[in-house]
Amino acid sequence: MARALSARAAGEALRQVQRELAAFQPPGFGPPVHGPPVLSPIFLLGQAPGPHEARLGRPFAWTAGKTLFRWLREATGAEEETVRARAYISAVARCFPGKAKGGGDRVPSPEEIALWRPFVAREVEILRPRLVIPIGRLAISEVLGERPLVDTIGRSFERTWHGVATEVVPLPHPSGASTWYKVEPGKALLARALRRLAAHPEVVRVFARTAP
Repeated sequence: MARALSARAAGEALRQVQRELAAFQPPGFGPPVHGPPVLSPIFLLGQAPGPHEARLGRPFAWTAGKTLFRWLREATGAEEETVRARAYISAVARCFPGKAKGGGDRVPSPEEIALWRPFVAREVEILRPRLVIPIGRLAISEVLGERPLVDTIGRSFERTWHGVATEVVPLPHPSGASTWYKVEPGKALLARALRRLAAHPEVVRVFARTAP
């Protein structure tokens, strides 16, 4: 097992990964998008940026992001900018993959996902997160394998991911096109997941300073 880096070394290693990401743009994809190089024990894993994220240069910057940060405010007590400053935000694919033929954003293919996986692995190895929050089916499958949402949301899992032992608390995708989290049993399972996050020791520790 690799030894944890010092904060200084981890910060430089993470910035190096992001420099390499900025220079890596497969044909047909938009520009790479990721959060700032935050040294955090909390690791959020999304699916892929959309067209607005590609334009604005930050993950979860549009409608789905508003929903996600509302959920995270419920769990952490922190507003969006505080969450962005204290949790690391990654994604299965780091560039907008384009629109699907039938409308909506296209889901990255397995081959495209494989292009980005080494970057995610390096981020995990550097940060050694104690809490991973995969958001949506694709991100969940990368961490836990293919699983039905009803057997996944609202639960926590102990996993070794990219060589790092961590706890995983999945969330559904916050897309406005999805109804899963708006009706039962998804609505109750989402509420259970947010309660798990709110009680998690790393969430309590990282966001304690936001309490009045």
